[in-house]
Amino acid sequence: MLRLHKFVALGALLGCLVAGSAAAADNPAPPDAATKEALAKDAKCTTCHDKSWPQPVLAIYQTPHGNRADPRAPTCQSCHGESTGHQADPAGVHPDVDFGSKEHGDKDVSSVDLRTSTCLTCHQTGLRMHWSGSVHQTEDVTCTNCHSVHTPHDPVLAKVTQPDVCFACHKTQRAQIHRISTHPILAGEMTCSDCHNPHGSTGPKLLIKNSVNETCYTCHADKRGPFLWEHSPVVDDCTNCHTPHGSNSSPLLKARVPWLCQECHSGDHAAGINSGANLPGGSATTINGMLPFGSQNPKTQVNARACLNCHVMVHGSNDPAGAKFQR
Repeated sequence: MLRLHKFVALGALLGCLVAGSAAAADNPAPPDAATKEALAKDAKCTTCHDKSWPQPVLAIYQTPHGNRADPRAPTCQSCHGESTGHQADPAGVHPDVDFGSKEHGDKDVSSVDLRTSTCLTCHQTGLRMHWSGSVHQTEDVTCTNCHSVHTPHDPVLAKVTQPDVCFACHKTQRAQIHRISTHPILAGEMTCSDCHNPHGSTGPKLLIKNSVNETCYTCHADKRGPFLWEHSPVVDDCTNCHTPHGSNSSPLLKARVPWLCQECHSGDHAAGINSGANLPGGSATTINGMLPFGSQNPKTQVNARACLNCHVMVHGSNDPAGAKFQR
């Protein structure tokens, strides 16, 4: 009986909580003084920039920038300035800070430095610490060239749509990701900012880490080592052999094997292989010291893996037989 009373009491308590939540939803708390002040400031702008405006200005209230429950959220004047001249003469005077509209091709009126510094008033820490002096900053790229503020879904912040924003400028990389061997960017499984920090970096090419190898190792940890026998070009830079955005040689190689290997390994048994000396039946006709494709030593052509038929551990090996990167 005691247990039954406890369940009844618990049910009554839950009922009160549900009823209270419903009442709160039907009668939300009145806005505080700060919220009222922010809405009053916005009203000076939204009187004209309403639902009928060609650009979706009011959609900002669906974003963190327009969240009036957050005291950190800016008002229109926080970003565009007081703009008293614009309020008095909307057609003749632009806002104090005019970001323009890349969607509609409007000319950006305010300077790059003014637009950028306006955003950095709040967004100056974290990933943006190295903006000053970065490649994008020195090339006069500003925040609104990439970001769309007055929209609940900024394309550059979504993994699937971010590459399209980057490829608006980086057209070579757009072409490369359509090659037969690429990172899964088109599949939406990774995006540009997985490797690059567009706001600035201490590493080369705006990479998220201090070097190419450190960046690659964030995913390819099995290639990090340490190994008993290290492959020098691997330790130096992954891009000695790989091209990260896309290649016609798998896996993301800059050239097909054995030719990629022979860019460095030209003095060992590669010469014997290319001369045809190892072919059954003797020598073969060569072209510039190389055999025509398909006529090299069969041991190097099984499944078109060439050198990799024997030297499978090209990133480094712990094989006790020695530094030949064998199985």
